[in-house]
Amino acid sequence: MHLLIPAAGMGRRMGSHRNKLLLTLLGDPLLAWTLRAAEASVQITWIGIIAQPEDKSEFEDILATVAPKKPVCLLPGGVTRQESVYNGLQGLPLGAVRVLIHDGARCLATPDLFDRCAEALRPHREYEPPSGIVAAVPVKDTIKVVDGAGLIKDTPDRSHLWAAQTPQGFPVPLLKDCHEKGLRAGWEVTDDAALFEKCGLAVRVVPGEETNLKVTTPVDLALAEFILKQRPHPQPLSQVGRGG
Repeated sequence: MHLLIPAAGMGRRMGSHRNKLLLTLLGDPLLAWTLRAAEASVQITWIGIIAQPEDKSEFEDILATVAPKKPVCLLPGGVTRQESVYNGLQGLPLGAVRVLIHDGARCLATPDLFDRCAEALRPHREYEPPSGIVAAVPVKDTIKVVDGAGLIKDTPDRSHLWAAQTPQGFPVPLLKDCHEKGLRAGWEVTDDAALFEKCGLAVRVVPGEETNLKVTTPVDLALAEFILKQRPHPQPLSQVGRGG
């Protein structure tokens, strides 16, 4: 299974003027934690990191520290996440059939989540129509639909609401086609599942992880540190031996 990690954004909501994946969590950059989970996944065989040119040197340093045994390729990022994933798809090895896409800022995803998403993406019946998958968790809060004036217009039934996470997975030819259609039509979406949906293709939910939060603000960083400290052997690479 091929994996693309969009890692080309900035940390503006984090109050940082550099890529937030370079911020540290228990002594190691966020990207290092994401890579360690992907490296430990049984299903992942190739990793592409979608990055901006100015981050290349520091990302290479992280790779040298993590020392993954799987092939890792740095791919050029775009102005938006959508453009970055488009670029990443063009950089997949020839013959890539299925791909998982996982935001680098979701650095708490476990190897088991990668494996379950990869397995769910594989067709399990001979004539099963191709579909995408998205890791997601049921929404716990009551959600309100609010208009521009701040007035509540609707309260949807939360039993039908799920909060989308990553990994998200798709057959490569179909996702490439959806991105091409989106480019021509000028669609702007926040995740790849939305592109699939706009093209009338099915996307199935795979149960995600409550701890698979996206590190976006300083509060998220504090929560991530707390979560990691509850896990077995959460020590950073500096304490377990750098370079393997």
